[in-house]
Amino acid sequence: MPSPAREESKGESGQSEDGAAPAESGDAQGETGRRLVCALEMEMTNYSLQSDSKVDCVNYDGVINRNGGDSAEISVPLTQRTAPMEGENLYRLRDRKFLLEDKKRLCAMALATAVLGILLMIIHAETCPLIYKPGSNIALILNCSISLSTGCLLVLIIAFHYKDIRLFIIDHNQVDWRIAMTSHRVLVITLELLVCVIHPVGTYWEVLMNKYPGRTLLVFILCFWLTASWMLTLCERKTTQPTGHMDTALWLIAITFLTVGYGDVSPCTTCGKAVCLFTGVMGVACTAMLVAVVTKTLALNKGEKHVHFFMLDIQISKRIRHAAANVLRECWLLHRANLTKGNGGEHRRHQRCLLEAIRVFRHLRLKQRKLRDYVSEMVDLPKMQMIMCDLSANWNNSYRELEQRILSMEQKLDELSRCFQQTSELLSHVLRHRNPEIR
Repeated sequence: MPSPAREESKGESGQSEDGAAPAESGDAQGETGRRLVCALEMEMTNYSLQSDSKVDCVNYDGVINRNGGDSAEISVPLTQRTAPMEGENLYRLRDRKFLLEDKKRLCAMALATAVLGILLMIIHAETCPLIYKPGSNIALILNCSISLSTGCLLVLIIAFHYKDIRLFIIDHNQVDWRIAMTSHRVLVITLELLVCVIHPVGTYWEVLMNKYPGRTLLVFILCFWLTASWMLTLCERKTTQPTGHMDTALWLIAITFLTVGYGDVSPCTTCGKAVCLFTGVMGVACTAMLVAVVTKTLALNKGEKHVHFFMLDIQISKRIRHAAANVLRECWLLHRANLTKGNGGEHRRHQRCLLEAIRVFRHLRLKQRKLRDYVSEMVDLPKMQMIMCDLSANWNNSYRELEQRILSMEQKLDELSRCFQQTSELLSHVLRHRNPEIR
């Protein structure tokens, strides 16, 4: 049975049907306004998704129907509801556009750097034996330029993959970057870096080690210490051990490098153990290099050794002269004690002093002999070669002088023989004139 309220409403609706015709024009205008507003909102949110726009329009129509067609009253809550989502999408699109441009720029720079390195290698390989020597300054500059271009190429490759990971994060709306580091991506990056790092290494490391061995070794040890500590923290980060922190890793690497090994901290993963093992091996090698560098720094060169031994020889010669004077003095005192025939204790005392002076004299003579033998053994081969060259040059000069003298003597003998022959002929001629019977 229908209620009176429903009957009244039906009556009112029936009465309003008569006046529906005048109100249809107003409803059509309101519908047109709603469609225009929805179209404007869709144009403003052209970077948002199509499904979101449809939902907004449907909700907007529903709100309009509930509010009786007043568009001014519902525009504010709609804008407040959709503005954050639209702004976030716009920021993401902008960042994506910038990242794509950066990737293109990094690709171009990496290509230019690689081509430059290849050109430098070709120039070095083709012109090295013809224009300049392998150990010259030009070769060093070209080798350094090739290594610098290789380093720049590696940095650009790492920057490119960094931009690629950021682009992956933006596309998938993720926060943690480790999600993008798949095994395939890590393998590709590692292979790319290993291929690009191959380049001809010059002799600048030897130049650095020869000129500045201490500085080079110090820089290498510091870089290796920091790198190994960082690698250890990466290996031990997922464990509960304190080696996952940088300060503990620095302590462990330093103790392992110095081959001390207190045992208070130790790695628990296989990767960490491998890093510590490699650190110990490098520590032994660097310690040996450090000993060699310190020995080279503290040891005397040949000239300094000659000067040092020359001064030692002079000092020992002075001491030998003093010891010989002491021996003579004690001999004289002992001789005087024998002449005076005094106390026997004084005689024995002079004998002991004489024997001690003789012992000191012999010891100093032996020390001087050993020093001179050691100095004679230190004669270097270049000096001996120079001496032999001088001797051979002197012998050659003497031989040439001797040959010249022999030739001059032969000439003089020839002249003497001619003179004797002429003299004999003259004598025979004179004798024939005086004594015709000789004929």
